[in-house]
Amino acid sequence: MILSPPLRDTAEGLARLFAERAEGHDRAGRFAHDNIADLRNAGLPGLIVPRRLGGGGAGLGAAAMVVGTLARGEPSTALVVTMHFLQHGLIHAREHWPRAIADRLGRAAVEDGALINALRVEPELGTPARGGLPETVARATVTGWRVSGRKIYSTGSPALTHGLVFVRTDEAEPRIGNILVPMASPGVRIEETWDHLGLRASGSHDVIFEDVEVPADHAVDLRPPEGWRKADADQQAWSTTMLSALYDGVARSAHAWSIAFAKDRKPGSLGQSLATLPRFQDAIGENERLLSLNARLIRSVAAEVDGGACPSISESGFLKATVTENAIQVVQRAVELAGNPGLSRANPLERHLRDVLCGRIHWPQADSVRVSAGRTALGL
Repeated sequence: MILSPPLRDTAEGLARLFAERAEGHDRAGRFAHDNIADLRNAGLPGLIVPRRLGGGGAGLGAAAMVVGTLARGEPSTALVVTMHFLQHGLIHAREHWPRAIADRLGRAAVEDGALINALRVEPELGTPARGGLPETVARATVTGWRVSGRKIYSTGSPALTHGLVFVRTDEAEPRIGNILVPMASPGVRIEETWDHLGLRASGSHDVIFEDVEVPADHAVDLRPPEGWRKADADQQAWSTTMLSALYDGVARSAHAWSIAFAKDRKPGSLGQSLATLPRFQDAIGENERLLSLNARLIRSVAAEVDGGACPSISESGFLKATVTENAIQVVQRAVELAGNPGLSRANPLERHLRDVLCGRIHWPQADSVRVSAGRTALGL
């Protein structure tokens, strides 16, 4: 499936539409089902799927462009797309994945707009990237597995057709890893717990698995715990690049609002627009600098990955830490320039501020990036 009209035009058209709905979804904390329907109608769930399965066969560069563009309109929806693209970017490149299962998922994304995300975080464990065994248990049966547990921060949960659930087995020597669970399976339910400061329309609710039965071949990647200790450079690069593009997209929306405000606002005491003031010119110029650097960093890493030269774990972490902090600076500066109007809920700027701050929470967090790089440099 080759997307037509051109991909960028499709993404920009969706972003404009999503922007019109963003305030309503944010105010209500409501999952954007209408946005998801439009994504499916545009064929975007199949973008990363290989061409042999009917997909777009796109790489990280195209994925990051789409995510960044959609995020200018509504970043919660862009986050759902990010997680879906990430999984397909990995599923079809991994030798350990059962090929029949991977192909089935790819065709479902192309033909039905099926969406997938990894469900990993738990109330007690937190993010498994910082270590520890999951409490979600997979028990072997005659025909496969039964999965029980609770996952939190499950982005896109109201629209997911499949969850890649991080589990531990109940074997004498437990393995940990991923079991693919169709979300329509008996025993799967969603508790609508998501009520956050930012990305309020992402539907990142709790998902509960109560003795959910799945076939044996759906245990797509179970390993002894030591098999997970080495970080995955490909996964890190895909994840950090798209998350960077997402938060950069939020910053670009805030920057565009700031420019329009500076041009349009003409205080009576000044007699001309705020854009004529050196203070505004300097601040907007600084935001231009940060956004220009962001664009080059994102394009560079995406191009390397698509060219087969995946950056190191540290480099990918630096990308995400740098771009998201630049994006936060851009939005904060826009708010400072605007003053009280910037924090009014009548304007989108305060929503952009809340959304962009979520960049500090998404893995890898800046402290982890720095500590890891520091230990490596010190030979520890």
